[in-house]
Amino acid sequence: MFSLPLSVLIRTLTLGVALLSLAPASAAQLPASPPIADPADTRFQSVTEDWTTPALNSSRLKPVRPLLGVVDDTHAGYTVELLQLQWRWGDPLDVYVMKPKGVKKPPVILNLYGYPADTDPYKNEIFQSALTKDGFAAVGFVSALTGHRYHDRPMKEWFLSELQESLATSAHDVQMVLNYLASRGDLDMNRVGMFGQGSGATIAILASAADPRIKVLDVLDPWGDWPTWISTSPFVPEDERADYIKPEFLKKAAALETLDWLPKIQAKKFRLQQLLFETDTPQAAKEKLRAAVPAGITVLLYKTLPEFKAAFPNSANLQWIQHELQSLPEPEVADKSGSAQQTAH
Repeated sequence: MFSLPLSVLIRTLTLGVALLSLAPASAAQLPASPPIADPADTRFQSVTEDWTTPALNSSRLKPVRPLLGVVDDTHAGYTVELLQLQWRWGDPLDVYVMKPKGVKKPPVILNLYGYPADTDPYKNEIFQSALTKDGFAAVGFVSALTGHRYHDRPMKEWFLSELQESLATSAHDVQMVLNYLASRGDLDMNRVGMFGQGSGATIAILASAADPRIKVLDVLDPWGDWPTWISTSPFVPEDERADYIKPEFLKKAAALETLDWLPKIQAKKFRLQQLLFETDTPQAAKEKLRAAVPAGITVLLYKTLPEFKAAFPNSANLQWIQHELQSLPEPEVADKSGSAQQTAH
């Protein structure tokens, strides 16, 4: 399995904005967080959620007032906010909003890294500066059953054992976070990008298929082709694999098959990147994922880690998604007669 020390990860994040943190196959999950779910909490009694689709139209989530934890305005070029958002019982979500100073309504890029990555990168000042230095806002959070979101569950239940739940709820979370960001009024919601890695890339694909507000999508090593991935990936613990190749498990995963949702993405610009030396996603699955990408989409392949790092000097990964967001046409606005006209540059 491919993995890197945390110090190397942070440097890679800063230079390439691509998280390569991958857990050892023997580590099924992170340590559980202290219990915070209160059975007496009645705010979410009406909530229902459909795990068979990344779309929200068959779910009923109930956002409550955001809790503002920290506002850090001490940095020269940017501010950092830590908020807690929640729309389902027992699952408060830490969200980092990083904004460049002096930029009115900056474009925004969501970042979602793969299991088991927690929010540690967003606490790193070098990384915060890299995300915001070119006038873009950045938003970071983690997927379901990951990091601080793993609590109040039996130890046998983790991201992979509950794959359908993990993917569906996380795709819903992306859209709920977008709803929150739109309600703020201080971000350019006509220019929203998203970067995802590993399982986060899979979730980003699902979210883009469900929500056209993600205008530019950049993914690195998405998981997918579930029958192949689950039966052969070294990420899957061998003592659990037999449970995951059962027809009932694969049937649930099939509703969120990356191969099926890839052609349905609604992003105006899309890039797929793959590390051929990364082994969590088997090569056969990587090939099928490439084949499922719509025609005309940029696909980049990296054979070695040095090749990958050399391809991303000076945050080139950020530069691509930023360039594509800046290249989007101005949104149409209504003139006084009610007809649509193009905003002048």
